[in-house]
Amino acid sequence: MGPGPSDVSPRVLAALARPTIGHLDPLFVSLMDDIKLLLQYAFQTKNELTLPVSAPGSAGMEACFVNLLSPGDTAIVCQNGVFGGRMRENVERCGATAIMVEDEWGSPVDPEKVQKALRDHPQASVLAFVHAETSTGTRSDAATLCKLAKEHDALVIMDTVTSLGGIELKVDEWGADAVYSGSQKCLSCVPGISPVTFSPKAVERIQARTHKVQSWFLDMQLVMGYWGGSSKRAYHHTAPVNAMYALHETLVMLEEEGLENAIARHHRNHLALVAGLEAMGLSMAVDEAWRLPQLNLVCIPEGVDDAAVRTRLLRDFDLEIGAGLGALAGKTWRIGLMGHASRERNVILCLNALETALHAEGHNVESGAALRAAEDFYKSTSN
Repeated sequence: MGPGPSDVSPRVLAALARPTIGHLDPLFVSLMDDIKLLLQYAFQTKNELTLPVSAPGSAGMEACFVNLLSPGDTAIVCQNGVFGGRMRENVERCGATAIMVEDEWGSPVDPEKVQKALRDHPQASVLAFVHAETSTGTRSDAATLCKLAKEHDALVIMDTVTSLGGIELKVDEWGADAVYSGSQKCLSCVPGISPVTFSPKAVERIQARTHKVQSWFLDMQLVMGYWGGSSKRAYHHTAPVNAMYALHETLVMLEEEGLENAIARHHRNHLALVAGLEAMGLSMAVDEAWRLPQLNLVCIPEGVDDAAVRTRLLRDFDLEIGAGLGALAGKTWRIGLMGHASRERNVILCLNALETALHAEGHNVESGAALRAAEDFYKSTSN
């Protein structure tokens, strides 16, 4: 129950164990087509260039930047956590200039600051931001940020590593142009795959490039030949066949549950967890309006040893929660309720385990209060 990877369903693990076939086998090509359709559903897009990059989410991030930026370009980059900083690294490694819009960690990206940056730098061709910041459990207003970019004729690069399958994400409706995610968060697949999608405008930008993409492996003009729409596929790389089986299975499960139901499940379990944490006397670090239901940032009580509690949870309860990062290290815990892990039994386990661990560390907690609060919430919202 940390910030990822999340628990993987037995169905997905079983899919991973199917016999390996060739990456150009007609059956695998058919599977590729299915994966593409299922990713379009998950991203809520009709983008033709939608595919899983054969590498983790960091490679999906890099694929978006190296294909849309060339030396001398300018990009406005929003940072309100760790991963905005990684965006800046990508911009600079492309030979482009990053104009930073910075907000406090645990707060959403401020649209007014973005508006000002776009006005002050009309040459900017890209606006980049993190939809769901994994390091802080904070959501930003993606729809508004995309709208601002369009008003200034800038393409949007959006990080949805922690949001895909967990909260509302509407790529086409919002107008995002290059969007990347990861397989190991709310999709609850094995790590190592990065779903991406590029809008027609982004494809036009890629095809109009005069400077060669600095990464051969991530050059979408080459990858299109393998993941393109035609039945004949050009060899580009050996896809991780069994990982693709697993991705396909988890996307089938998402479609079976339905996006709206998956989002509602994440939200309901989040509210139950928060009810229990607050009954225990703990507080949330992110304003209610911007909290991620799938990644809960909890303030560590004064005098409590962060590492000792997490070690006890892992040793005594086989339960992992995440530490805070950056300026929040030692001050917060990150409790994940992602994908297959977002279940009532996990909420109850976490609350009971945390109560026991806090007692052991000498922190005064009312016994049973957290469990009662969570169970009362579930009863009040049951069908």
